Amino acid sequence: MASPVDPLAMPGAGTPPSTFEEATYRKVSWRLLPLLLLCYLVAYLDRVNVGFAKLQMATDLHLSDAVYGLGAGVFFIGYFLFEVPSNLILHRVGARLWIARIMVSWGVISALTMFVTTPTMFYAMRFLLGLAEAGFFPGIILYLTYWYPAHRRGRMTTWFMTAVALSGVVGGPVSGYILKTCDGLNGWHGWQWLFVLEGLPSIACGVLVWFALVDRIAHARWLTDDEKRLLEHNIDVEEAGKEEMPLAHVLSSPRVWLMSLIYFSFVMGLYGVSFWLPTLIKATGVTDAFAIGLLSAIPFAVAVVAMIVVARSADKRRERRWHVALPGFAGALGLVLSVTWAHDTWLAMLSLTIATAGILTSLPLFWSLPTAFLAGTGAAAGIAMVNSIGNLAGFLSPYAVGWLKQATSSNATGMVLLAAFMLLGALLALSVPARLVNK
Repeated sequence: MASPVDPLAMPGAGTPPSTFEEATYRKVSWRLLPLLLLCYLVAYLDRVNVGFAKLQMATDLHLSDAVYGLGAGVFFIGYFLFEVPSNLILHRVGARLWIARIMVSWGVISALTMFVTTPTMFYAMRFLLGLAEAGFFPGIILYLTYWYPAHRRGRMTTWFMTAVALSGVVGGPVSGYILKTCDGLNGWHGWQWLFVLEGLPSIACGVLVWFALVDRIAHARWLTDDEKRLLEHNIDVEEAGKEEMPLAHVLSSPRVWLMSLIYFSFVMGLYGVSFWLPTLIKATGVTDAFAIGLLSAIPFAVAVVAMIVVARSADKRRERRWHVALPGFAGALGLVLSVTWAHDTWLAMLSLTIATAGILTSLPLFWSLPTAFLAGTGAAAGIAMVNSIGNLAGFLSPYAVGWLKQATSSNATGMVLLAAFMLLGALLALSVPARLVNK
C-alpha cells in the first residue's frame, strides 16, 4: 500500500505542511505532552512549595529571611553540580529510565524535608533536593529535540512550561489549604504536611514515566511506520544544518555563554517571584494563608494564557528574539510597579500579575534560541550548561531578595534588582543574530 506521504519528498521551507504531517504531530503531542506537563507540574510544586512553608516554618524553626533565602537558594548549588553529567547520562541511557529515577528520588527527599528542625538540616535537604532533581528540566528540553523540529518546538516547550504557571494556579490554593487545615493534625505542623503530601505525587509520576514514556521515535509502538519515517526525516533534515560541537567547544563557546547569561537574567526574575510571591502578598495586608494561596493563583492563571498566545505567535511568524524580549520588558515593568503599589493589595496584584506573566512567557521561548544551533552530544551538554549556569540565579535570587529585605526592612530593593536583571536578559536576547535562531 502506498504511503500517505513520501517523507523523502517533504515540502520546502515556507510550504504548508501536509494534513498527514499535522495529524502525526498532533498524535505525538497528545501522547507525550500531558505526561511531561504533569511531571513538571509536580516538579515545580516540590521546588517552590518552600515559599508557602515559610509562612509557618520561619516562625516554628526561628528562621530569619536571610536564612530562608539561603536555604531556598542552596537547592541550586546541588542542581548546578550535577546538571551536565545528568544530561549526558540521559542522552546515553534514555529519558525513560533517567527521568523516572530523578522523579522518585526527589519525591522522597521532598517528603523527608518535613523532619527538618534546624537551619543546617534545612540547608542539607534543599541541597539534596537540587542534586536529585538535576537534569530533569534540561533532559526534557533535550528530549523534545528528539521529536520536534525548531519551528514546532517553541510551542511544545511552552505547553510543557505552562506547568510552572499551573503549579502556581493549583499549588497556591492547595498549599494554603494544607497549611490552614492540617496544622496540628497528628501532632505535625501544617508545613510538615505540606512537604509530605506534595512529595508523594512526584514518586507516583516517576513510576508512571517508567511505564508510559518512550525514548525515541523508533521505539514508539503507537506510531505507524509511515509516521515514524516522517518524524525521523524532519529531525534528520534539521540536525544536518546544525553544528555538532565537541564537549570542550561547547563549554567554551561564546554563543553558549551568551545563552547562559540571558537565561541567568530571566531565572533571577522567575525565582524572585516564585519564592517570595506569598510573602509579597502578605505584605499588602492579607494574613489568611488560604486567601494568600487563592490570590497567588491569579498571576499564574494569567501567565498560562500569555504563554500560549505569545508562543503561537512566535511559531507562526518564525521569529524568536522579540518574542523573548518583549515579555522580558513586561516582567521588569511589573516588578517595578509592584514596589510602587506595594501597600494596595489589588494594584500590587495587578503589577505582580504583569511581572509573573512576562517572566513566565519569556522563559520557554528562550529555549528556542540555543536549541536552534546545537545538535547531538553538543546539545545535551550545551542545554545542560545553559540551564545549570542559569539556575545559579535560583540560588542568588531568593538569597539576595531575603538579604536585601532584612537589611532594608523592605521588599522594594529586591524587586528593583530583579527588574534590572529582566531588562538585561531582554536586551541580550535582542543581541542574538536573527539568522541564527529564526528558523
